[in-house]
Amino acid sequence: SGGKGILPARETLGPLFLMATTPAFSIVFFHVCAFMDGNFLAFAKLCLENGLFSTIYNIWPSATDPQAVKMIAAFGVFELILQKYMPGKEFKATVTPKGNVPIYKANGMQSYIFTLSTLISLAYFDVIRPALVYDKFGEILSSMNAFAFAFCAMLLIKGHVAPTNSDSGTNGNMVIDFYWGMELHPRILGWDVKMWTNCRMGMMFWAVGILCFAHKNMELNDGVLQIGMAVNVTLQLIYISKFFFWEMGYMCSMDIQHDRAGYYICWGCLVWVPSVYTSHSFYLAGNAPEISVLTAACIFIFGFFMIWINYDSDNQRYIFRQTHGECLIWGKKPRKIVAEYTTDSGETKKSLLLLDGWWKVSRHFHYMPEILSSLCWGLPALNSGLVGP
Repeated sequence: SGGKGILPARETLGPLFLMATTPAFSIVFFHVCAFMDGNFLAFAKLCLENGLFSTIYNIWPSATDPQAVKMIAAFGVFELILQKYMPGKEFKATVTPKGNVPIYKANGMQSYIFTLSTLISLAYFDVIRPALVYDKFGEILSSMNAFAFAFCAMLLIKGHVAPTNSDSGTNGNMVIDFYWGMELHPRILGWDVKMWTNCRMGMMFWAVGILCFAHKNMELNDGVLQIGMAVNVTLQLIYISKFFFWEMGYMCSMDIQHDRAGYYICWGCLVWVPSVYTSHSFYLAGNAPEISVLTAACIFIFGFFMIWINYDSDNQRYIFRQTHGECLIWGKKPRKIVAEYTTDSGETKKSLLLLDGWWKVSRHFHYMPEILSSLCWGLPALNSGLVGP
């Protein structure tokens, strides 16, 4: 194992490097968007003048800001309550390599609608000020970085002491166990950990966060939402709505079937998604350039088309797998590859690979429309930021 030699093996150095740099990247990304007009070259010059570590230390927000901690706690508990108690049908996901069948409550879309409705209602009646999330975003990210590390440490201990089922185990290296995780489907007091981190904290905050940033944009523009900001937020909400409509499909995806619950996936959903996926909206809240209605319409139409293709390609694969290939794709029975594999228990199983519909265009086709849709909700920034004037 990597931890037994005089120097850690490459398998250990990689995770250590990522765990040391990714939290700093999330804070730097925020700082450049918030205080340097998105100008990364200006930040690079600042680092050359003052030193990289000194600069990062000086820009790091407080991780114990009371308002930020309260907002995170309230949001996290609210989503836990919805995850468990919001009505939904029982859904049995794909059987695991150890023969376990994860069971979920399919209430993602209901929870999504209820969450956004609650946010809008509380803002409408002046119970909360959504723009406060923008004002405290640095402190929120700092607090979430600290929480994510503590949460992953708890999952490491749980994996050793009280694993949920047989789909768990150690790699023989504590660093790798912390980074990759020990359990495939950990549950705590009945709550599924990966559904909470991936769907209800990461993806749900993506929607909540950009709405809060839109509220800030209105505050800065005398109550008027700039058209570029409107296009940016609307496209993302359509994409996120698609995700929650298809949430049980996601719970059968590679992320859930093969990635264990460790730093890699949990920190990614608790910090990376809130910091990076919302960054364009955060930037546009205070820096959106004026664009024409025609430009906005073209961006929106193309972006909407890409989101639909992304959904349709994912849905084709999902239906294909659920029916074991006995379905119609674009009006005909799809071509496929049958691949056999052996489980840890020695049982031989078959996996079907779709070779029709969108999936005959290219391998991993769904990434293309996903990348283009994300380009579209960044386009309202036009040529502002990045390298400055």
